Amino acid sequence: MGKLRDEQKGIIFLVLIFLIIVGVSVFFFLSLKTDTIKDILESEKLVRLLLVVEEDDSNELFSTLIIYDPNTHKAASYHLPNYTGTIFQSLGRTDTLEAVYNEKGINVYRKEVETLLGIKSIPFTAVIKMQNFIKITDMLGGMRIFIPSEIDQIDEEGNRWLLPSGAVILDGDKISSYLHYRIEDEDETDIIDRYQNVTGAFLTGLHDNSFTIFNNRNFKAFADCIDSNLVDEDEKSLFKMISEVDSESIIRQTITGSLRTVEGKLMLLPLNNGDFVKTAVKQTTSMLTSEDGNAAGHVYVVRILNGTGRQGLAGQTTQKYRDASYNMLPADNADTTYEETVVIDHIGNEAAAKNVGALIRCSNIRTLTEEEAAEEAGSSTASVDFTVILGMDFNGEVVR
Repeated sequence: MGKLRDEQKGIIFLVLIFLIIVGVSVFFFLSLKTDTIKDILESEKLVRLLLVVEEDDSNELFSTLIIYDPNTHKAASYHLPNYTGTIFQSLGRTDTLEAVYNEKGINVYRKEVETLLGIKSIPFTAVIKMQNFIKITDMLGGMRIFIPSEIDQIDEEGNRWLLPSGAVILDGDKISSYLHYRIEDEDETDIIDRYQNVTGAFLTGLHDNSFTIFNNRNFKAFADCIDSNLVDEDEKSLFKMISEVDSESIIRQTITGSLRTVEGKLMLLPLNNGDFVKTAVKQTTSMLTSEDGNAAGHVYVVRILNGTGRQGLAGQTTQKYRDASYNMLPADNADTTYEETVVIDHIGNEAAAKNVGALIRCSNIRTLTEEEAAEEAGSSTASVDFTVILGMDFNGEVVR
């Protein structure tokens, strides 16, 4: 009996050691996990979340990179058209972002988006199936969307799309209709606008309903609808942080390029081999993290003048700047031919002027003198922050 008791003591001792090891391991595991958000913010000023809404068959519907500065509460949503095409290393061929996601999944997709946008790291991902996005919409009390005109359409498969016009609050089922309807004569820009509208409405809904959503009981239902790469507590911290966004000043951007048919598939090929996309993202980051705190909330007014004599350049360049979230005046011709492209700074903001020039690789900046600025006051150019005059060194995309 004494020997048996010794064996029992030995077993109990071993079990206690095992439980202690497990307990310590769990403690350190949870400590490391719950510090994820904090650790990332210590090394980076911005939160970057790749949000993907996918169909119930797991194919991508749309995706957006949300860039958020917790200090200024400013955010940008960068829409990623799923037909964006380039040579993707993960596929070993030229194809679309949609193909990367559908074939390789969210983790590989995230890496390819980092490369495409020139971003070192996108730490956070969140995937929401359409049926769950409908549930989230209803949790938020619907999403406010502006619809220019009433939609009453029947598609080729016999589905009827019926949506009211004006600033309306759409429930989950109506949001699904809003995301899926297609009408004759609309182009991809119209569809992208809808995706961006829904992303903005989602962020606004989080902001307006944060008190309700982040109640412990309610958040569990919210979290159950999202497949993220975070543990529950970190997921709550992330979305609670993002819910503090200044929803009135979200910067909206998208990838721009030329539509081409490659191997029988329509693709959006990014401008200048993708360099413009990277510059635009860098520009947005600079705006969000501006030290004076004003750049993120200020949309500069830019005017493009064509000093080359080649038709169409000013209009095309105006669209590039508009896609980079500048407020653009109508394009026009310069009064004479310019050999060199120049950015004219009307407001004396050197840092912002450099950002304006960076989009087309123009480092030629000229700031108005006090006399010139005084003379300009009250004229038609008084509302312009920066004028870009395209010179003969501009090849249609960048300054050579």
